[in-house]
Amino acid sequence: MPSSPTPPDQLLHLLPEAVVQTDAAWTITYLNPAWHSLTGHPVDAALGCSLLDFVHPDDTAALRAGMPVFRLRRADADYRWMRLQLSPTTDAEERVISRQGVLIELTEIGEQVLMDDRQRFLRLLERIDGVVWEAELGVGNTFLSPQVERLFGYAVEEWRADPGFWRAHVHPDDLPDALVIDEAAYHATHSYAYEMSYRLIAKSGRVVWVRDLCRVDVEPGRPNRMIGLMIDVTRQKHTELELLQSHHRYALATRGSNDGIWDWNLQTDELHVSERFNEIVGLDQGDTLHPHGWNYLQQLIDPDDRERVQAAYRRHLSGQRPNFSVDFRARHGAGRLVWLNWRGVAQFEDGNPVRMAGSLSDLAERGSSYDALTNLPGRPLFRDRLEHAIAVHQDAVAKRGNAPADPNSTRFAVLLLDLDGFKAVNDTLGHHVGDLLLQQVARRLETCVRAIDLVARMSGDEFNVLLESVDPVGATDRARQIAAALAAPYPIGAHEVNCPASIGVVVSQAGFATTDDYLRAADAAMYRAKSQRLGVCVYPEVGAEERSGSFPRAS
Repeated sequence: MPSSPTPPDQLLHLLPEAVVQTDAAWTITYLNPAWHSLTGHPVDAALGCSLLDFVHPDDTAALRAGMPVFRLRRADADYRWMRLQLSPTTDAEERVISRQGVLIELTEIGEQVLMDDRQRFLRLLERIDGVVWEAELGVGNTFLSPQVERLFGYAVEEWRADPGFWRAHVHPDDLPDALVIDEAAYHATHSYAYEMSYRLIAKSGRVVWVRDLCRVDVEPGRPNRMIGLMIDVTRQKHTELELLQSHHRYALATRGSNDGIWDWNLQTDELHVSERFNEIVGLDQGDTLHPHGWNYLQQLIDPDDRERVQAAYRRHLSGQRPNFSVDFRARHGAGRLVWLNWRGVAQFEDGNPVRMAGSLSDLAERGSSYDALTNLPGRPLFRDRLEHAIAVHQDAVAKRGNAPADPNSTRFAVLLLDLDGFKAVNDTLGHHVGDLLLQQVARRLETCVRAIDLVARMSGDEFNVLLESVDPVGATDRARQIAAALAAPYPIGAHEVNCPASIGVVVSQAGFATTDDYLRAADAAMYRAKSQRLGVCVYPEVGAEERSGSFPRAS
């Protein structure tokens, strides 16, 4: 590096203002005689010292940052306000090797005014959680706040000494885009504000994400000047990246589970659904936001299931259930009915539900809830429907007491049927014929019930039927119609198979409290029908000992 040029004494020693020259690290390399007159410090004693040693401790940071006004300590230990606008001298690589300027005492401005302004400025800098900077083309940073040392580890002098310092420390992957924005600002024809986000390599080697809020000031006759604020947003950026990765993981997981996702703002009634949600219900893939959530949902739900679905999530919103899960029939875009499971959980604020989110499943694709052989709902769905029917009936009984039932009765009946001689069909004709028989039984059962009723295959040759809005007489009549339909021969290929059913019936008037109670009662009635060859057997009114859950099986 070439030595710092020394101004000729013969031209400068006559000046009444003190001429000061320092190297890039603030070491004084030249002073003219006016220095002694202005400060009282001998020139020879000051040469080789740091200029910062003569500056008030509260002002050194601002001077290093590029502020030209500061308090300087005189030889009599008194401080005076000075102005020193330093101009840099650079080497062939445009790195600062020295600074020089004229030191002027500011006697025309009240010291207290200067003090107040400086203190306000310093307090402002201290409160800003970022690096305030100013730069000019060809000069580099003319101002850089001391926070650069805390945030990035570089000394102010280290940064300001090299006009290309910032460019050399921007992450290589971000530099091309940053330079395009930077060059556009330096050569702009009008003032404007802009923003950049990039990574900066700190002195420790740590990668720091920076949000740079900038403004370019364009004034006639002078190079463009840029002012900005660099903020460390590493933590926020990592959080964003983690959320993005979490979103990708969740999206992958939901694709793996083959479920549709939904998010319902209960305050605005806006419902967001995923593309898979739309695919399950057979609707347009592009429409994933619905401003009227419930209106949209009830158009999908079969009319006979809407009240039950609404009751399920309302029980959750009222705090009766920790979450909700309900199976229902929906009208697919292709026109067919499909069985779906809708489940989720609500978010509460101050005890009020504000949002719900969850998933939607096609039960035909979930073997545990849907029977692939007969295309009927399975045990979980039937239990869910029965549990809902019990809750609705109990609520109605509690409200009306012993009053006669109204037309909108909540009474129901549970039927459990078992095929007589099914094992013999499998043993003599083969399991393939047995499977075809089960499929024909399922279709006959569906033709024997109403749209509001539910037929489910529980296991093997055992089926359940839930009859809703039905009295005991109607339930018994329906069971006998089913028995007659199932008793007719089944044409299966070259065979004509006879396989009647034994049916057990239990009605809601039995007053049981749980789904298991009703299923055990229906099971007891079915075995009595089978053992006594009754075809249909209605479970009688039970006593207290049987309400406890112990039901005899007929032999």
